[in-house]
Amino acid sequence: MAAFRVLGCSAVTAITVQDSVEVRRRFDLPPELVAEQIDAVMGDVGACAVKTGMLPTPAIVSAVSEAVDRHGMRNVVVDPVLRSSSGSPLTAEGVDAAIRELLLPRSLVVAPNLAEAAALTGLDVGTVAEMEDAARALRDLGARRVLIKGGHLDGPPIDVLYDGERLSRLPGERIPGPERHGTGCTLSAAIVAGLARGWDLGVSIERARRYLREAIRSSTATRRGGEFLDHFVGVSGEGEGDQP
Repeated sequence: MAAFRVLGCSAVTAITVQDSVEVRRRFDLPPELVAEQIDAVMGDVGACAVKTGMLPTPAIVSAVSEAVDRHGMRNVVVDPVLRSSSGSPLTAEGVDAAIRELLLPRSLVVAPNLAEAAALTGLDVGTVAEMEDAARALRDLGARRVLIKGGHLDGPPIDVLYDGERLSRLPGERIPGPERHGTGCTLSAAIVAGLARGWDLGVSIERARRYLREAIRSSTATRRGGEFLDHFVGVSGEGEGDQP
């Protein structure tokens, strides 16, 4: 968000013990504490756009959904984080159902990867055609827009964007190297930063995908695991709605 010259504020939902290899432990915060953090930010700074990330329990999903309604939040980007990049589970049982029932109808766009799209829809999602089927299903569940990320496809990565009328295949580039940490979170944060700047969703997604590609190219190796993205590659900031 800072690279897009946007002030980002957060409400912490859990504390994890993790490195670039694995998540070793997770401690979930009480839902009321998560809600109080959101209320504190919204009562002071406010938000032009918001995103969700790791929501570890159904009760926390419910608390966040109630906060969205309570504060009339708009431009809600749902990143349904269910597992870490290393494959470690990050949520309790029932979170996928809670996201499906409570957050999707409140979202401007939901941005799952293949496994997350499968968990939310109950469909097999491993090909581009199956991504398109899942995008339709997620739209039917209440999401206004759906962006399914194809980074885990076999072959070239292709994202699928669905607005309820038009399905678009967004081709990507497979950048050689080890596993990168936090690509999905980075993409959703960049999308919400673009929305906060006043860009429409299509422009926000385009620039977020471009930013992520450059962040991957400039990523930094760790001692034991994959690489960390370079979040300071920056963006040009050109175009309409250019006020931070």
